[in-house]
Amino acid sequence: MPQRIEPQTESNSHVRFGRDICCDLPAAESREWLVTNGIGGFASGTVSGGLTRRYHGLLIAALQPPVGRTQLVGALDETVRYSGATYALATHRWASGAVDPQGFLYLESFHLEGATPVWTYALADALLEKRVWMAQAENTTFVQYTVLRATGPLEIDLKALVNYRDFHSLTHAGDWHMKIAPVEHGVMILPFDTATPFFLKSAQASCEPRHEWYRDCFLPRETERGLEDREDQLFAALFRAKLDPGESLTIVATTEATTILDAEASRVQRASHEVDLLKRWQTQNVKLAADAPGWLRQLVLAADQFIVKRSLPEEPDGRSVIAGYHWFADWGRDTMIALPGLGLATGRADVARQILLAFSRYVDGGMLPNNFPDAGGKPEYNSVDAALWYFEAVRQYFEATQDAATLQKLFPVLAAMIDAHVAGTRYNIHVDGADGLLYAGGPGIQLTWMDVKIGDWVVTPRTGKPVEINALWINALETMAQFAHLLNKSVNTYERLSTQATKSFQKFWNAERNCCFDVIDVPGSAKTGGKDGSVRPNQILAVSLTVSPLNAEQQKSVVETCGQRLLTSHGLRSLAPEEPNYQGHYGGDPRSRDSAYHQGTVWGWLLGPFALAHFRVYNDRSAALRYLEPLGSHISAYGLGTLAEIFDGDPPHAPRGCIAQAWTVGEILRTYSELAKT
Repeated sequence: MPQRIEPQTESNSHVRFGRDICCDLPAAESREWLVTNGIGGFASGTVSGGLTRRYHGLLIAALQPPVGRTQLVGALDETVRYSGATYALATHRWASGAVDPQGFLYLESFHLEGATPVWTYALADALLEKRVWMAQAENTTFVQYTVLRATGPLEIDLKALVNYRDFHSLTHAGDWHMKIAPVEHGVMILPFDTATPFFLKSAQASCEPRHEWYRDCFLPRETERGLEDREDQLFAALFRAKLDPGESLTIVATTEATTILDAEASRVQRASHEVDLLKRWQTQNVKLAADAPGWLRQLVLAADQFIVKRSLPEEPDGRSVIAGYHWFADWGRDTMIALPGLGLATGRADVARQILLAFSRYVDGGMLPNNFPDAGGKPEYNSVDAALWYFEAVRQYFEATQDAATLQKLFPVLAAMIDAHVAGTRYNIHVDGADGLLYAGGPGIQLTWMDVKIGDWVVTPRTGKPVEINALWINALETMAQFAHLLNKSVNTYERLSTQATKSFQKFWNAERNCCFDVIDVPGSAKTGGKDGSVRPNQILAVSLTVSPLNAEQQKSVVETCGQRLLTSHGLRSLAPEEPNYQGHYGGDPRSRDSAYHQGTVWGWLLGPFALAHFRVYNDRSAALRYLEPLGSHISAYGLGTLAEIFDGDPPHAPRGCIAQAWTVGEILRTYSELAKT
């Protein structure tokens, strides 16, 4: 029988720190927590309690779910009076260079309880606990304080610091005056006439409206990113309460005028939701669950943070995937790569189905949207691989569910996508009739996942026939042949196209380097025969996907090349170190970062395909699983309980980019699940 899933507590938490981390400001600031609400909103900050990014805050609301994300509440500054002493528990960095107050010095411990961050402050002989969580499907954040131990009452003052800005922006207040009006249990804040009002409330504390700007708050992570690094926050309300030992105080920040203030009921709902997530994962992975490492269970909870509701007229229960926190919205390519891990490996096939159906409504010209603008509006179609990953996501969905009814709905969409690629669609994406391979791109265009463009400079130009695009194309054709056979439809076209493309795929073989060319038929490159021989990780997909167009010896050579020249503990480098354009550090201003993004930077999501390719070649399950361990253990650094987007190419491979990335989490979950089935 499956083991019973218990709610997580401090004793069985997979992420837990003591004073050695909590009271070391650089160490505490480098570890960031994240909670989400299932509609695109989130709260995030650091173990230290201080804000170091423009994306940190207690309520970043999705005002146009799952986008329109707006910072409403930045922080609560806590001051506690106990037994004749006063303790300032907040931590703030200022543009002057000062750190004041230094509340992190009172931290006894920090841990994740499920996905909920929990701090414990030691104040003489008293212990005060703080926790933060969000209500599901609401722009509502709960911040709860509980006196775990004391010999008398604690008096608590909480200063609410608020804002109203796009989460990518920063505020310089000037003479901005927000309307702050008393309401039952707290205040309503209306930043300007056309703004969405929001509320700060507490059932246990008194509330006094205030209006005082805190100016020149300093955000050191923005300095590192070469961006503006200071802003202003408005002290909008003062909450006061006296708590005896065992009592709690909760502040509710929300856009809902009538949201419940019952913190205990909300906590129970949150805990029940997480228990259900773990039960569904366990049911789906009975063999794996009994012996799975703790970090894998934590990633099951992390997977839920990316899944958001995206309602459509035809699909009111439509779902999508936030590509990464803090700054990405939902992207087609990222969604389809991450979907099997986030949805199927976690036992949430219903969610996977909703996502596949929702995205089917957006197919246009045979293409899937690359991304949805964060302010809403029409999606952008500038990706050649998003559509191809859609075929792979549908294939894995059907393999897991045998859901013939959904396949019947999606088959005409998929068939039309194949037809569009054969006929030719946007950006010169078309099947070359001479060899059956897929060609894409043109001057100044970047259509693959290596898609950075700085002005008119395409950093990694891949116009022509990229290796992973054609591996995905062959797998899409094989998938369609399988589906057509199951639905009693003609398979001739798909089999013919696949046979031709598979035979032609040998053009990618670079006998000199004993691996695959990254791109062939590159225009204007007569000196290289129209071939890009850079050693990149894209070729690993030609081994890891279900159908490999390479022979066994070639597959082994690709795995060896990637293992020896690209593999790190946290993923594959995007370019081998000996290549002329290699950059081993990702950092600096936007141009510096973008120029390094795919020129050596390590991508965590590629570790999944590498492990699966290694297993295909060597048939050693234990060895393949061991490749995942170092990245899985990374849940205790950078983004807590989750996995980062990228890492430096050079040792020690420091984490960079988003603290939580959907396809990194998804691919590790999927790969572990796949390997456990063998």
